[in-house]
Amino acid sequence: MPDEQESLFAAVDALLEEAAAQDALPHPDERKRLREAAGLSQDQIAKALSVRRETVTSWETGRTEPRPPKRAAYTRLLDGLATLHPVNAVNAVNTPPPPTPETPPTQTPSAPPTPPPTVNAVNATPPPAPTHPHPQATPPAPPTPRTPHPPRTSSPHPNPNPNPNPRPRPASPTPPPHTPLAVLDGNGQAHATNGLVLPLPPKAATDLPTLISWALSEDADLRSPRLHRNGKDGDPLLVLTPEATEALGLPLTLADRRGLRLPDDHPVVRRLTKAKWQLTRRGFGPWARVYRPASPTTGRQCVQLAVLPWGALDPRAWGEDTADLPAPEIALLLTTYATRVLTPRGSTAVTGLELMTALRPPTRAARNPETNVWESAPVPGSLTRPVDPAPPEAPDEHPVVAALYPRAHQRTPDQVLDEEAYDWIRDPELLTDAECARTHAVGIDVNMAFAAAANRLTVGLGPAVHAPAPRFDPKVPGCWLADLSAVPLDPRLPNPFTPHGKPPTGPAWYATPTLAYAQELGHAVAPTEAWLRPDSGSYLDAWYTRLRDAYMATMADLGVTADLTDEAFLRAMAVHKQHDPALAAVLSAIKATVKGGIGKLRERPQGAGYRPGEAWPALERPTWRPDIRAAVISTARVNMHRKMRKLATADLYPIAVLSDCAVYLSDGPSPLDFLPRTPDGKPLPGGFRLGVSPGMVKHEGTQPLLWAVGLLDEGHNPARHIKGHDAAADGE
Repeated sequence: MPDEQESLFAAVDALLEEAAAQDALPHPDERKRLREAAGLSQDQIAKALSVRRETVTSWETGRTEPRPPKRAAYTRLLDGLATLHPVNAVNAVNTPPPPTPETPPTQTPSAPPTPPPTVNAVNATPPPAPTHPHPQATPPAPPTPRTPHPPRTSSPHPNPNPNPNPRPRPASPTPPPHTPLAVLDGNGQAHATNGLVLPLPPKAATDLPTLISWALSEDADLRSPRLHRNGKDGDPLLVLTPEATEALGLPLTLADRRGLRLPDDHPVVRRLTKAKWQLTRRGFGPWARVYRPASPTTGRQCVQLAVLPWGALDPRAWGEDTADLPAPEIALLLTTYATRVLTPRGSTAVTGLELMTALRPPTRAARNPETNVWESAPVPGSLTRPVDPAPPEAPDEHPVVAALYPRAHQRTPDQVLDEEAYDWIRDPELLTDAECARTHAVGIDVNMAFAAAANRLTVGLGPAVHAPAPRFDPKVPGCWLADLSAVPLDPRLPNPFTPHGKPPTGPAWYATPTLAYAQELGHAVAPTEAWLRPDSGSYLDAWYTRLRDAYMATMADLGVTADLTDEAFLRAMAVHKQHDPALAAVLSAIKATVKGGIGKLRERPQGAGYRPGEAWPALERPTWRPDIRAAVISTARVNMHRKMRKLATADLYPIAVLSDCAVYLSDGPSPLDFLPRTPDGKPLPGGFRLGVSPGMVKHEGTQPLLWAVGLLDEGHNPARHIKGHDAAADGE
């Protein structure tokens, strides 16, 4: 009899497995409710199903879905619990209410439950990685263990007289923490952070389809939690060293130097295709994405590849020698970046843009009250769909411009919005005798200037609306046609309304922050036309906070903290990159993520085959928003001018400005030799202030006075060379 019963159960289990492969499991919220209603811990379920506790956590948050044969067993468990604990039972009152869409989750492996993904499952943005601190960083406190509920009796029927004090079962040992990425060394080893080496299957080191399958398996456990409850978990990242690249049959150098992609008929690409893996539109290049279309049974299957010998880590962002470091060190620095910013999906510019979407996803799953079906709904405060730019906001190549002007037409300031960073030098004739008697030219640079400008900045979320005769409102984002040529300003300061620092000559288009500053200066602002975005919000606030925290944490690891005195700050900054080259590379990448992410908001067409007036792929993104880029740069330039104007009250005027760097003449080589102080020794309120926080300044470099004056006479910008080399070479 027992053998017959086991045989029948096995047959039923096979049917259940087949059904489970077709039917959707209960909503993740319901999975968690059923377990807690039964008084079961995640450890107990993990032990019963022979999986790890983190796997059960992923099932209950919707990050992953169980696969056969465990899917059938898990479904059977939930069905049984649903019979014992229906949704209207008394114990359902203990179910925690679902969090609001606007509330971002705490960054722990147990993220808030999320409805099942319904839209763009393959191409959705992956969120950043879990916390894996650098050895020099202060390790986070371990998560508070959840006290397991007492287990239920194993009887299939409820016990009318349950033991009020049952003995809890011992918890399973905690498995090692997951990691967002692995670096392959070509010798059959995959290096993760903190010296962790993940075992590879025998064929994975030489066969890419096998390697991809391993990266998605529970054995590898390569993942990173979402940053927003409506976002997606991060896809695994595999980093290929030169040795690993050769072992997988890939060339060390791409023959296509323009397109930077492997030919579609390459044997490795053919093997991927045969294994039913696909590549995104950009093909197999330095940053390749390999995926299979999502389905209800398999869920999201996507792996990111970074090929180091093909230039995946741009030396301008990551440092000259970063790609040549040993595999364990590359794993450490990339995991630190992934933990603090986002698991890289491409260049730092691409990652900066993807971070915006990871923190504010465009859509969420919402149940239609009429049909009781899950549907896609916009997330409040996010960029939810692509919108056309207003004609002044569009770059010259855009179809909107092509429809208005002939191909060779050069747009004038009253036809195009020109909000760019400063590149200005003072006329040498305006140097005073007192300034010429000084001995040094000292450059000061604003920390994370574009990130600081994005903080609390109101930007448009929807399409622009044309206003023929508007009344200026500094709270409404958009662009305005106005004449600011009559605003009187000191010629020893750059003009705040133009990137070249010279006064405007007539009507021109300005972003809202620029026109608001003109009003702040006392000018009667009277725009004649505008393109406005009444649907607005602080879209970049979370982006700023994430990058600020990453920057501050990395600077602290390098010995530069917010509590240092000015003298100690300058000393620490002089040697901070020597503490740890890997952390210095992370710091460089964080700063490049800020500037590159803002730049990507107005990505121009790429490739030799492009023809002006045609649409290009970037226009399909909700985050292709040149108006937001213009607002950020406008705010950064205005902030810079406001502080320079404050120093002018102490008779200090710059001789050159380049983006976020200003050069002043000084009697000594240090910023402390010229930055003004109040009578009680504090920095001048509203002026430049030394410090590590975004918006404060650091010492950029010092050169002799005659060197700076010579560059001015030749029409060159001393701010570009104040370090002793071209600042643009460092991506600054």
